Formats: sequence, structure tokens, C-alpha cells
Amino acid sequence: MNAFYDPHRIESEAQSAWAQAKCFEATESAPGEKYYCLAMFPYPSGRLHMGHVRCYTLGDVINRYHRLKGYNVMQPMGWDAFGLPAENAAIKNGIPPAQWTKDNIAYMRGQMQRLGFGIDWSREFATCDPEYYHWEQWLFLKLYEKGLVYRKNAVVNWDPVDQTVLANEQVVDGRGWRSGAVVERREMAQWFLKITHYAEELLTELDKMEGWPESVKSMQRNWIGQSQGVEIDFPVQGRDDVLTVFTTRPDTLMGATYVAVAAEHPLAKAAAADSAEVAAFIERCKQNTTAEADLATMEKAGIATTFNVSHPLTGKPLPVWVANFVLMEYGSGAVMSVPGHDQRDWEFARKYDIPIGQVIEPVDDTPCDLSVAAFTEHGRLLNSGEFDGLDFDAAFAAIADALSAKNLGRRVTNYRLRDWGVSRQRYWGCPIPVIHCETCGVVPVPTRDLPVVLPTDVQFEGVRSPLTTMDSFLNCTCPKCGRTDARRETDTFDTFMESSWYYARFACPDANAPMVDDRVNYWAPVDHYVGGIEHAILHLLYARFFYKLMRDEGLVGSDEPFTRLLMLGMVLQDGKKMSKSAGDAGDPQKLLDKYGADTVRTAMMFAAPPDQSFEWSEAGLEGALRFLRKLWSLAHDHAEDGLGGELDAASLSDAARDLRRRTYATLAKADDDYGRRIQFNTVVSAVMELCNAVGKFTPATESDRAVVTEALRTAVVVISPIAPHIAEALWPVLGKQGSLVGFPWPQMDDSALTQTSVELVVQVNGKVRGKVQVAADADQDRILTLAKAEDNVARHLDGKTVRKEIVVPNKLVNIVVG
Repeated sequence: MNAFYDPHRIESEAQSAWAQAKCFEATESAPGEKYYCLAMFPYPSGRLHMGHVRCYTLGDVINRYHRLKGYNVMQPMGWDAFGLPAENAAIKNGIPPAQWTKDNIAYMRGQMQRLGFGIDWSREFATCDPEYYHWEQWLFLKLYEKGLVYRKNAVVNWDPVDQTVLANEQVVDGRGWRSGAVVERREMAQWFLKITHYAEELLTELDKMEGWPESVKSMQRNWIGQSQGVEIDFPVQGRDDVLTVFTTRPDTLMGATYVAVAAEHPLAKAAAADSAEVAAFIERCKQNTTAEADLATMEKAGIATTFNVSHPLTGKPLPVWVANFVLMEYGSGAVMSVPGHDQRDWEFARKYDIPIGQVIEPVDDTPCDLSVAAFTEHGRLLNSGEFDGLDFDAAFAAIADALSAKNLGRRVTNYRLRDWGVSRQRYWGCPIPVIHCETCGVVPVPTRDLPVVLPTDVQFEGVRSPLTTMDSFLNCTCPKCGRTDARRETDTFDTFMESSWYYARFACPDANAPMVDDRVNYWAPVDHYVGGIEHAILHLLYARFFYKLMRDEGLVGSDEPFTRLLMLGMVLQDGKKMSKSAGDAGDPQKLLDKYGADTVRTAMMFAAPPDQSFEWSEAGLEGALRFLRKLWSLAHDHAEDGLGGELDAASLSDAARDLRRRTYATLAKADDDYGRRIQFNTVVSAVMELCNAVGKFTPATESDRAVVTEALRTAVVVISPIAPHIAEALWPVLGKQGSLVGFPWPQMDDSALTQTSVELVVQVNGKVRGKVQVAADADQDRILTLAKAEDNVARHLDGKTVRKEIVVPNKLVNIVVG
């Protein structure tokens, strides 16, 4: 036998055997209940980083455990391949994004295989494959037919360096997250998906999702942001239209002293046409972000217009201001301002000397001094005419009814969620399948002509998308009228589109039917989804939305895509998230070359529970390597001396019984930690403790040797989801045939957990003075007799008066003396 632990040899042999036997290729006809565990697929940036290692090891551990438990497991892998980094690399290095992406995928696939992940590589695809995005374009056109897709002008965050629209989350302190350029607000034609059409369902379904962390559900609830309120129409004086606002505080309506509109609002534009000062202010507003979070800290600024609106109940004229804190894309782009009872409105009114009136008073001793700050709590109405004396609920109802009677208001349910803008002015993305014709306008590409294939042999001139100047792509014939000078859409989809349905395609990656075939309803929904907490809102929300779109198209038969969700903490270095851009992401390849995959996997799983962030240190690798070497040596040394005969549980010594108890306690704990608690660090520590117990046990009989064999086989099976290669290599050493991959989880022997004796710590005045072994069923008098007879304890009791005796069953004895 080879008693030297050589991780590189055994890992290569195990991986070759698994690949040859196609151990991880999943089929619908295999026995066992299906189990689909998926770790969020990576962007092929070039190399794995330690965050990847953690995520995919965790997913692999879950999958391997369920395979041992008899499930029909599928663990696929693919590549979220579209995105800006490939374009930046192309611009910097002169390499087409397709080639850069392909090379990166090949390298990262090799790293994953080197880590021994039990992945079904037969299902692999990249989202830049036309065979994949074909069906994304198909669904887009179906949604267009249903009216769930539309195009409109919208105010967007424009990065003048990267020449693209940025989501609010990509604007940091007013600058583009990647380029660092000052972001501009521009009005551009954009494509949108009506995610708001599903807002109510996306919100209410969260209450049924018991397998999701409450923190993630709370984040999604806040993002969707349901609120009950009143939509109020303020007639614009001198014009035949109204200014519509939404408010959750109609009880404060009688205190409105002005209204404010966004810089892009039609009233603001009309005011700018007659005032150079208003026009200049609007131009300055273009430098502001469209993110709500930034508005909270931004200095509030505005300018008065010559317009007034009429108060809907009193008819009193209220001035219209253009304000930088009002966003056109939120609501109607207008707000009613009640400075007495809204702190932002109060600050604005104080700055511009706008009247502040009180219409709400506290019902208790809550301070209310409008010269100091707005009073924003609910209270009792005053200075509100017929509504005086009403509380919030009564005032809400009465004022809503009064507005409705005048046809100037209505109760509505509103959402913070906005429709999903999916246009990006970038090249490396899925083409949007529409054609622009001067005669017909916007024309969908016929489904027979899909996919609209993205050209891959391109050259960049600056940062603009090469699609905008590529005649071979741009020029086409209008499928509706036949004009030959039509032009293709040059915007591409937001890359969140591709990552919103890939999990369903994995079920049937070779399907020629639209998007998916019947196999999706065998595998979906995903039983356990694993990924970083940074994806808690956008990716997961968009994936849930897409799944519902697919359901309503008759493609899937369930409502939610992910049954159970594991959100991972971050891998930190010096208290900060490790990042490749900062050059501190750790190179797993160097660690694999030095330590081997099992050591890296074990150290990563031992470092912290999955949902906790932790400080990465290579020191943990040395400890993991020592543990694996010890397991290797224990198994080989024991096998060399013989595995033992039949295990006769009835004739075992107390020491052998104790080792069996530890074996099955470890098995029970690991089963719970893997399956219910999802705490893999405690699995590693439990196996370490079992190995320590094996090392201390000296077998005296053949039955004793059989007990050691049982313990080591259990240790190997239990650690195998975490360190699969060493487990595979030790399996035949311990007398077992075949691959451990197909072996069932060991059966529990409850009788082995019965303790005949227990070890108790003995304290004198709270300090440990000894330990005693007592019968498990010993009474208190017997325990105290044995404790006092222990040599060191007896010395500390000599000549002392015993004042109190405390026995904590199965744990300790404390004797208090004076």
C-alpha cells in the first residue's frame, strides 16, 4: 500500500475515473427523487477567484451529499458570457470579445475540473451561444405581442466614457462604476419589460417561500415597495391639463403650499422655453444621478416657474417649482409639497422662503415646532376645514372621498418597483430582435428569421459599439413592407436577461422547442440555489419575473424558480471583500498546485458557516492538509494490520463501545449539518474529532479492529462531499468495492448511541480538579462518591467543609468547600 499522501496523484486518478464512468451525467430516468442544486454561474473573467471556490465548493458539497442520500442529482454549469469586461479587453488588447471569452471559459473550466466538482459538463453552454439567446429573442417577441414589452423615451444615467446607459446601482457617487466618469442624465429611447405587471404576485409569493432567508425576502419586499395612497389631480391654471401626484399622506393635503416637478417634466420644459434661468437650471440637473439613494444626501435645489396649479379642494393657487429631488421615472415626475409635515419639503421651503403651514397636530406629548423641523408623525387634523379633528385613517378616507366626488382623485396601490429597462448601448450582448423602418416604424423580426446573430468578427474604434457602423449587420429588408433600407436595432439586451432563465435551459440544453421542453418540468424548480448575497435583489427578482413570464407562456408548470436559497457571506481580506480588480482575490491555481483540491476545499468549508463572511488566510490550508494526512495515515496503517473480523457489539469493551458511539454520533451530526443546518464547518470538526478518537483507541481483538474499520469508513463517507478525492482513494483501502460516488449514506445504528458510561468534569469551587468515568445510569450519591474519591479532587477536599454539591447530569460535578 502507498502510505504517502500524494494529493495530485489521487485527485487526477479520481477525476479520470469519474469522467470515464460519466458519474455526474444526469438523466430523468435514473432512480431516486430528483434533486437540482445550482450555484450561480460565473462570468468568464479569466480565472476563478476565492469567492468562486467557496460558492462552487458549497454547491458541490450539497450535491454530493444528496447523491449519497439516494437522490437523482443534477449539477450543471455554464457561463454568463456577455458583458462589458469583454469589450474593455477587446479595446485594450485588440482581441475580439468572442475570442477573449472563449479562451477564458476554457481556462476556468479546467480550474473547475481540477477542483473535482461533480458537474454534468454535457449540459454546458455559454449565454453568448446563438443557440441559447435565440430563445431569449423568441420570448421577447412573444412578450411584445402581449403588450408586455414597450419602447419609450426615458431619462437614463449616461456614462460618456463607456458610452452606455447605467443602472442606478452602477452609479457610485455620481460616477460610472467602471469608468469613473461623471454620469449625465439623458433622455433616450429605451426598451422596457413590464415587470410592474407582476409586482403584486412577486410580492405576495414571498410569503409562501419558506426556503428563502427572511433577510432576502425583506430586501425584495422593500425593493418592490408596495404602498397604499391616493392619486391627486391638480388642475394647471391657464392650461387644459392636470398635474397628477401620488401621496401616501392625503391627510396633509390641506397643508400643501407648492408642487414640484422633475427637470424632464413637460411643465418644466414649457417653463424653460420662456425662461433662460429655468433652462439653465434644467441643464445643471442633467449632471445628477437618477438613483433615489443619492437624492437623500444631495443638496436640494429648485427654481420657480410662472405656472400655478389649483388646490383640488380649495381652488387656492399653488406655485409650480422645478426641483432636483424629483425624478421623472418615479411616479408621474411630480410631487405635492407639504413643508409642515415632510422634512425634505420643509428644508426646500426654508431655503426658498415658501410658506409653511401646520395641518397635523400630535395627539400626545410628541414635540411639534415647525420653526425647528417638520412634524412628520401621524396625528390629528387642524386648519383643515371640515376635516379638523380627524385622525389619520379617518382623514385618509374622508379626503379620498372628497377628491373622488370632484373627479380629482382616486385610491390606488402603488409600487416603488419600476419597469425593467433592458436596452444597453453596447456591442457584446444579445441583439434586440427588432427592425426600424421609415414606413412601418418598429417591426419585430419574424420568428422564422431568429436568431438575430451577433457578429463576432469585429474591430473596435474607440468605445462605441461597432454595430452602429457595421453595414452588414445594420442594413436589412423590412419584413412588413419590403423596403430595403430598413435598419436593425443596435442596442443589445441587459445581461440580466440571459441570467434570468439559464437555470431552466440547463434542464434541456439541446431542446429545439422554444426555450425549453418537457424535461424542464422534471427538474424545475431548482431545489437549492447557491450564490452571493450581492444578488439578493436584482438577479433573483428578474429570475422570478422571467419564470412567471415563461409560466404564462405555457413553458413551465410552477410559479417560482428556486425552492431553497443559500446566500453566501463574502470572502474578506483585511476586512474588505476580496476582488480581482483590487488584485487581492487570491489565485486558487497556486493553492491547487501546492496543496491539492481536497485541502483547498476542506479549508474553505472549515473556515466559516456558508452564510457568514470570513477573513481568508492561507494558514487554514496547513491545518486542513494535516487533517487529511492524518486520515490517510490512519486508514493505511489500520488496513496494513488487518480490517478485523465480524463486529460483535455485545462483547465489546467499554472503550470500543465509546468509539462506536462517537462514530454514530458523528454520522448523525453530519446528516443534520449537511441536510438541515447547512453548516459544513462543523462536519469537518466532527470528523477531526472522530479521527482523534480512532488514533487514541488501541484495538485488542478482531472485533475491536472491526470497530475501527467501521469508524474509518464512516469518516471517509462523511467527509467525501467536502474532500471527495481522498475519500475515493481510501474507499478500497478500507475493503470496499466500486466508487464511493454511487455508495448510499450509511444506515444509523441507534443502539450504538446508548452510553454505558460518561465522563464528568469535577470542579472544586468552580475550578477543574479532575475527571471521573461513571455509569450512565449512576445516581447522584454514586456520582458524588466517585468524584470525591478521585485523587486530585480528594487532595483539594482534605480538611475542608463541604458546603454545597452540584451535579449537572452528563456534564460536571461542582463541590463548594469552605
